[in-house]
Amino acid sequence: MPAGSDSETKAAQVVLDVRPTPADVTAAAAAHIVDAAAVAVAAAGRFTIALSGGSTPRALYTLLATTPYASRIDWSRVHVFWGDERCVPPDHPGSNYRMTREVLLDPVKIPPANVHRIHGEDEPHSAAAAYDGALRQAFPVSPAQFDLMLLGMGDNGHTASLFPGLTAVQESARWVVAEYVAEVSMWRVTLTPAIINAAAHVLLLVAGADKAPMLRRVLEGPRDPNALPVQIVKPAGQLTWLVDAAAASHLTRFRG
Repeated sequence: MPAGSDSETKAAQVVLDVRPTPADVTAAAAAHIVDAAAVAVAAAGRFTIALSGGSTPRALYTLLATTPYASRIDWSRVHVFWGDERCVPPDHPGSNYRMTREVLLDPVKIPPANVHRIHGEDEPHSAAAAYDGALRQAFPVSPAQFDLMLLGMGDNGHTASLFPGLTAVQESARWVVAEYVAEVSMWRVTLTPAIINAAAHVLLLVAGADKAPMLRRVLEGPRDPNALPVQIVKPAGQLTWLVDAAAASHLTRFRG
């Protein structure tokens, strides 16, 4: 990824992992989660993960709820958070929480106390402030360091609900903000770079030929995170781009 300014958090390690198909991406991501959970539980007694919405994550969560993956994770030690949420009720078809609950949380029986959802049904700014407070309570140090954060990349270069041109892309103090995204005519609540870049490991999933032009812009083009918010992702720990061959088909080089 093009280098940032000296004032920005630098990724300790950037990995581009290209797999043949979307199914291979999903399987590799599941293996990452199983391994990360085992390490975190052994070290700290719990595993904290921030989840993403979207079709690729849905396939991943569905896989995690099946044999053999489901039995390889101690779900009683897993604490689930979200990277962003639409400002809709938790039973709305567009809710990231609802999707995750249906395909993963209920099947593996994660304890309700371990599920930390964004209350998208509340007034957006109130929901953001409440989630910011919840994160600060859930993590003993500041900034909060997730063991693993799952993110995706939209075909416009957004990640989480950090869309091009939004002030949240440059947020350095608050961990969670609410933004009205005109592009989708909806309020969203999103984690900010202040907490995203504190993660021990960010796993960025990208699949499909429709993402190929944008992936090349992001990884090989000029650095412009206001226009390409996913470029702001430079965690203190490891950043793994886990992509399929179709999404990687336009790449000619990769700069970490």
